[in-house]
Amino acid sequence: MGLGGTMLASIPLVGHAIPADQPWYQVDTAAKKKMADIALNAARSKGATYTDVRIGRYLNQFVITREDKVQNIVNTESYGMGIRVLANGSWGFAATDKLDTDSIAKAAQEAVDIAKENSRLLTEPVQLAPQKGYGEVSWKTPMEKNAFEVPVKEKVDLLLSVNDAAMKGGANYVNSLLFLVNEQKYFASTDGSYIDQDVHRIWPTFTITKIDMATGKFETRNALSAPAGMGYDYLMARPQDKIKGVTTLYKDRYDMLEDAKSGVIQVTEKQKARSVEAGKYDLVLDPTNLWLTIHESVGHPSELDRVLGYEANFAGTSFLTLDKWESKNFKFGSDIVNLYADKKQPGSLGSVGYDDEGVGTKEWDLVKNGTLVNYQVIRDQAHILGLKESQGCCYADNWSSVQFQRMPNVSLRPGVKKMSVEEMIKDVKKGIYILGDGSYSIDQQRYNFQFSGQLFYEIKDGKIVGMLKDVAYQSNTQEFWNSCVAIADSDDYRLGGSFFDGKGQPAQSSAVSHGSSTARFNGVNVINTARNI
Repeated sequence: MGLGGTMLASIPLVGHAIPADQPWYQVDTAAKKKMADIALNAARSKGATYTDVRIGRYLNQFVITREDKVQNIVNTESYGMGIRVLANGSWGFAATDKLDTDSIAKAAQEAVDIAKENSRLLTEPVQLAPQKGYGEVSWKTPMEKNAFEVPVKEKVDLLLSVNDAAMKGGANYVNSLLFLVNEQKYFASTDGSYIDQDVHRIWPTFTITKIDMATGKFETRNALSAPAGMGYDYLMARPQDKIKGVTTLYKDRYDMLEDAKSGVIQVTEKQKARSVEAGKYDLVLDPTNLWLTIHESVGHPSELDRVLGYEANFAGTSFLTLDKWESKNFKFGSDIVNLYADKKQPGSLGSVGYDDEGVGTKEWDLVKNGTLVNYQVIRDQAHILGLKESQGCCYADNWSSVQFQRMPNVSLRPGVKKMSVEEMIKDVKKGIYILGDGSYSIDQQRYNFQFSGQLFYEIKDGKIVGMLKDVAYQSNTQEFWNSCVAIADSDDYRLGGSFFDGKGQPAQSSAVSHGSSTARFNGVNVINTARNI
């Protein structure tokens, strides 16, 4: 499937537990450079023709509450070095958490030995796209307030206030969570780069549950938040961030308390909502819903390793085979559909200055005016598409993991014509306005799919007339994107995303965002999930 769910119990703890009040510090850059040079020189002396080194310190913090109680506060830390080499035309990799001279040199030798053994199985040598060295450079997530420096009590107070608002509004249960990530990453290579990066991410979320005591049935409403590549300022919503609509939505920041207040009202409305009649509808999809459809139907199938059949774990391979790209006329979507990849978008989960191969990040088109034009590639894939350089989408989730091709941010460009969501809805005769993500399924070619959501509003003759429930939409990727007839302008553009996009074996998780404005898709099949169990 490719994504971890939003259930609090499913969130993995990476690294070993450390005391919640332990100070957060950063290792001196000069010390990291010295360690990197030991690895680079040792690998070269053993026969490596290329080497890169990643020194990483990975910090996570979880603050987890339920109703009026704090369930857990956990800090984790993981620190070490990964060394990747080319020798005899083949890759080798080794890692160590012992960062003394002898241990680093030993790990470098092990990486070279593995590469030489792997080379015995080669059918052709690795072709690595050229990459200039950047010298000593640094990059840090733009932010106003480091979330790790905010007192735990302030975070607990926020979550308990969210829970209290939901309970006072009639909820029976409410879970809330803050999950913080800080990746302190140092990259060095024989290309001449020494890159220091400080990457921050934050994810606030909750689940509100209300039970109908007469029937025993219940409804839930998850947060309409998006995990973000920001600091604690993500939770400091301003009046100008608020978007007018049927619920509380924010463009660049998030008000968790206001979302909870809206959520408990809406979960009550869901209990009284009419069950949808299956059939064809025009769908108006908010970015809080559309991000997941983009992820599964665009992001995964445009990964070149899946296209080539080199990778099938979690998300399968891809229907977007090379012949479709080579034809230069494969109609992925309607003429207004423009989908692009990037690793630079401010506030996004995938935003970094340089990828884990030391490549400066960039933006490129995947689908232009509805036509497939490109994929996602890294340094040892670029020659397959005739590219002279990597697109900078290589990533490893830890110092102990080998880096490989991972999805960058993949997004739908806003419409060029000025159009609000209200104006889009005015033209809909029979439709459904969908917000939030829910359950989903998609086949192993990333083609036939089914998606649900959190909130469903019936549209009749250009007006929202009430709430629906038990809604899921079905289509195939090409049919769905060719049914796109309208996209709101950039004023409505927002990011969604996931902290837990799974890939590889052994499995790795990455964080990735997907942006869009609200979009309309005509004549999409809708099923009733309560009657299709």
